[in-house]
Amino acid sequence: MTHCHPYFPMKTGAASSRLVLLLLVLLTAAVRAESRVLPAAAAASAAAPSSWTSWSPREEIAPKFAFAPAGGANHKGAWIIEADRREGLYGCWKTELPVEGGKPHRFSVLYRAAGVANADKSIVARVLWRDADGKLVKHAEPTFTSYRAGEPPQAEPEYPRRKGVTDGWTEMSDTYLAPPLAKKAIVELYLQWQPDARVEWSDVSLTEVSSMPSRIARLATIHFQPKGGSTILEKAQLFAPLLEAAANKKADLVVLPETLTFYGTKKTMAERAEPVPGTVTDYFGTLAKQHNFYIAAGLVERDGPLIYNVCVLIGPDGSVVGKYRKCSLPRSEVEAGVTPGHEYPVFDTRFGKVGMMVCYDGFFPEVARQLTLNGAEVIAWPVWGCNPLLAQARACENHVYLISSTYGDVSANWMISAVFGHDGKVLAQGKEWGTVAVAEVDLEKPTHWHSLGDFKAQIPSHRPPWVLSSGGK
Repeated sequence: MTHCHPYFPMKTGAASSRLVLLLLVLLTAAVRAESRVLPAAAAASAAAPSSWTSWSPREEIAPKFAFAPAGGANHKGAWIIEADRREGLYGCWKTELPVEGGKPHRFSVLYRAAGVANADKSIVARVLWRDADGKLVKHAEPTFTSYRAGEPPQAEPEYPRRKGVTDGWTEMSDTYLAPPLAKKAIVELYLQWQPDARVEWSDVSLTEVSSMPSRIARLATIHFQPKGGSTILEKAQLFAPLLEAAANKKADLVVLPETLTFYGTKKTMAERAEPVPGTVTDYFGTLAKQHNFYIAAGLVERDGPLIYNVCVLIGPDGSVVGKYRKCSLPRSEVEAGVTPGHEYPVFDTRFGKVGMMVCYDGFFPEVARQLTLNGAEVIAWPVWGCNPLLAQARACENHVYLISSTYGDVSANWMISAVFGHDGKVLAQGKEWGTVAVAEVDLEKPTHWHSLGDFKAQIPSHRPPWVLSSGGK
C-alpha cells in the first residue's frame, strides 16, 4: 500500500510528484524558519540562577521567561524572553551587582534577537544605582542645566548604547561613574512591545575600571561678513587670518558661515558654484593642514547641471572628509533652481562624530534629529539667519553640541554665531565682527538632568517611532 501526506492526496504522474515534493520542501522550510524565530523553550527550561528574577508590571502582559545554562555567546548561560502574538507584552530579567560608590564602572551585555522590527524600541538594557538599603542616590556633581541648576540630581536609570555586532550578538555597553552613596546596581534586560519576538541576553558584567573615558574637543565659530573679494577664491582667502586666530586658540573644529563665496556679490548662486572638491576646498584644505584642524565651510556646489547649498567638512590632512547637501530649501533657493539634498551623513573625526546642516534646516526638528540618530555628537551649522530659539531647541532636544556661524548682527536679536551646549545654553559666542569664539567640551561626559537623567541615552528607545503619513514620504 502506498501512503501519502494527509495534506496532499495521492496523484499519478511525474509532474504531480514533483509538485508534492516541492510543497513538502516549502512546508519544511517554513517550519524551520518559524523555529528560528520562536524556538521551543524545552532546551531552555532550567531554573535561572537565584540572583536573577523575572519581572513584568502585570501578569496579563508578561512575556515568557526561560534560562538556558549552556546558551549565550560563550555558552555560559542565556536569559531568554519570548513574546507570543499578543500586543503590548513587556518584561525583563533583573539582578543586583555590587559597586563601589564614586568609582567608574564599565557595564556590558550581549543580546541576540529574532522577530524584532525595531531593536531601539523593543530591546533595552538599564542600570539603576541604589544604596545599601536599596534607596535612590544622587550624583556628586551638581547639574549645570537650566532646570534647578547647582543641585546634585537624583541618579536616574542609565541606558547603555549599542556598540556593534559580532557573530550575531550585539553589544550594549558604557562606562559610568557610580554615585558616591551607591553600593549596588540593579541591571534590567528587557523585551517590550514586540509580538512574535525572542531575545537572548548573555555575558552580563559590571566591573570597576581605573578611570572615566574623556574626549576633549575645542569647538570654534567665526563671526564674519566676507564683504570683500571678487572671485570665489578671494572670498575664501578673507577667512585666512581668522582661521589662524582659531589655530592660536587651539581649535579642533572651526565652522564658517553659509555660502561664503556667494555672500555680498551680485551674482547668482549658480555663478558662484563649483565642484566639490574644487579650488575653494583645496585652499581651505591647505589651511586645515597647516593649522591641524577641521574646517566646516558653507559653499555652493555644482554637480553637472545641479546646484546644491552645501557644508563641506575638510580634515587636518587637507582632504575633503565629506559634505552635506542642504535638505530644507527656503523659497528663494527653490526659485533660484537649487536642488535639495536627501541624506544625513555623519563623519568620523579624530575627536568624535560630526554632522552638518545648513541654515533653513534648523527650522525643522527632523534634520538635527536624524543626524543625532545617525550618531552625530557635534553638528556644524553655517546659517545666514534663523531664530536663535531654534538653535537652542535643536541642541537641547538632541543633546548635541551645535556650532553656528551667521551673518546676523548681534544687535538684531536674531541668529548668533555661537557654540550651544546640551541644554541649549550658549557656551561661547562671537559678538564682534571678525572674532573667533571657542568652547572646550568633553564628548564623553553626559548631561544629567533632574528627573530626566542622561536624556540623550534615552532618545533611541523613548522617541516616537518614525511613521510616514499615508500621503507621502
